[in-house]
Amino acid sequence: MQYRTLGHTGVQVSSLALGAMNFGAIGRTTQAEATAIVDAALDAGINLIDTADMYSDGESEEMVGKAIAGRRDDIVLATKATMPMGDERNHRGSSRRWLVTALDDSLRRLGVDHVDLYQMHRWDPTTSDEETLSALTDLQRAGKIRYFGSSTFPAHRIVQAQWAAREHHLGRYVTEQPSYSVLQRGIESHVLPVTEQYGLGVLVWSPLASGWLSGAVRAGREITTSRSTFMPQRFDLTVPANRARLDAVEQLAQVADDAGLTMIQLALGFVTAHPAVTSALIGPRTLDHLHAQLAAADTVLSADVLDAIDAVVAPGTDLAADEKFDTPPALLDPALRRR
Repeated sequence: MQYRTLGHTGVQVSSLALGAMNFGAIGRTTQAEATAIVDAALDAGINLIDTADMYSDGESEEMVGKAIAGRRDDIVLATKATMPMGDERNHRGSSRRWLVTALDDSLRRLGVDHVDLYQMHRWDPTTSDEETLSALTDLQRAGKIRYFGSSTFPAHRIVQAQWAAREHHLGRYVTEQPSYSVLQRGIESHVLPVTEQYGLGVLVWSPLASGWLSGAVRAGREITTSRSTFMPQRFDLTVPANRARLDAVEQLAQVADDAGLTMIQLALGFVTAHPAVTSALIGPRTLDHLHAQLAAADTVLSADVLDAIDAVVAPGTDLAADEKFDTPPALLDPALRRR
């Protein structure tokens, strides 16, 4: 396992990190299975575990808490807030009112007195940066969080938050967690240059592109990944973007074969090769999935292999741009651009 410094924090984290979204109802992973996955991940050298309050309505945090009991101090523990937790309109977002409550709820579910990294799951356009950063700074000073970061923020919002922290003398985001894979490379053109400029640690999610790069998706085969039932629209081959992805996967499979690698090794080796990336979040649903992904822990792609990948999917290109979660609200809601 490789280790890297998380931004400018001085904290050393593994180049592969364990994402716990599949723990609980979403991945139909039981507590015993989740604990076995955590045990195997820690034994392999992974030291960062990432979850969120909204994963299976808090069940993921509860499972992580039980799985790490007795060894909390050896783990860099990260969770997230801002996504809706129920129907109550104020049980979401990045307001001080909600974050104070949401963090206490997460700490209770995790069974800990603090988290190492508390991340804003999405940018909240209804809340000012000053409001959010002020609340996070106070929670940090209270000892409930060590650091805080953002997740899936557009590049301009990352910059705005950095400036707001400086202007109001508040703590700043020290990490960003964007989606990044061989098939979704858009952040190379805007987000990653910004994170490098501000010295942010980068924890990338969906490096296997929701299963497209797992090796299970190939032309002429029935698509049987768990995400194909959870998010069927992402695998509907009548959609042009999905046909483009399948074509790219076939070409990438040849690149992997020529290099003597599995598709998973190619995919994870690709994202961890970028100098701006600190860790790739893997989200195994089973022990077999975990072991297949751990095989990429020390994968280093040669320049020739990276060039071959660039020839299949050009740098800075998203093959499924409509699946991005950083689109400005005015592009999604006509009312916001036609007032």
